[in-house]
Amino acid sequence: MLEDLLKQMTNEGELSKLNEKEMDKISDEIALYEDENYAFEASNLVEMIELRMCQRKLKQKDVAKILGTTPSRISEIINGKRGLTIDLARGLYTKLNIDPELILTA
Repeated sequence: MLEDLLKQMTNEGELSKLNEKEMDKISDEIALYEDENYAFEASNLVEMIELRMCQRKLKQKDVAKILGTTPSRISEIINGKRGLTIDLARGLYTKLNIDPELILTA
């Protein structure tokens, strides 16, 4: 359903600012619903990033676009080769709804 909505909201592969905000809101509501009804306790940040990717059917390039970085940087973070910047940490919290405790212990 979310994928269908995304296709309808896109214009030549890019969301308008209004649609991007609406998509973020819907994604957050879906994540909240899943957290409340299908709770999963990730033991570390990488597991949580991978869980969010699975839940939202995202690829690393999608996460990179959401967070305003490159796919290679996301790959390096997931593989433990690079740490987080403050901007990436903030994006993980605000855009992927990841628990700050997991972010701070990464």
